[in-house]
Amino acid sequence: MQPTEDALVFIVDDDAGVREALAWLLRSRRLPSQSFESADAFAEFLDAGSSPWQPTQPGCLLLDVRMPGMSGLALFEQLIERQLLDALPVIFLTGHADVPTAVDSVKRGAFDFCEKPFSDNALVDRIEQALARSAQTLQSLRSKQNLQHNLADLTERERDVMDLVVEGLPNKLIADQLDISVRTVEVHRARVFDKMNVKSAVELANLLRGE
Repeated sequence: MQPTEDALVFIVDDDAGVREALAWLLRSRRLPSQSFESADAFAEFLDAGSSPWQPTQPGCLLLDVRMPGMSGLALFEQLIERQLLDALPVIFLTGHADVPTAVDSVKRGAFDFCEKPFSDNALVDRIEQALARSAQTLQSLRSKQNLQHNLADLTERERDVMDLVVEGLPNKLIADQLDISVRTVEVHRARVFDKMNVKSAVELANLLRGE
């Protein structure tokens, strides 16, 4: 699987040796990473700036379960609350004793867990799959944001015409219902198609169905 070029893997582990080994492994696979020595440090990263952090590039989080201070599980709960798990999939790094806890976390939305010592190839495979999910999620979010922006750009009359076009009404019936001329309907219809970046009523209906 070819990773997205602008992807970023976050590493959160209190063991410097583990962080360095993971960063080296990722570099060898051309995957950039950013490391944090604690869950608290990553939580501060999420809260830095004037507004809550939101992912703008595909990413995933390699998260140790047990750490001094805030645990990996506590950080995981914060990510759930922020609804970040789809855009930033979590792969837990666990010791043998933590496997049942990690399995439970997967049921609650974690992408996967890897038991230490882990297979480099297996871990990178799962990271790339997590990055693919993140990229898909971000693309879907951008599409929805673009749709909302385009809808907001419509005038009230264009919105009225659009609703009737989507219902499948011909221009004559739309004109009758809105008490306007057929020519005016044609003008509004053309503007709706242009603003919504579609070429047909079917394409418009499919676009709105995914709103």
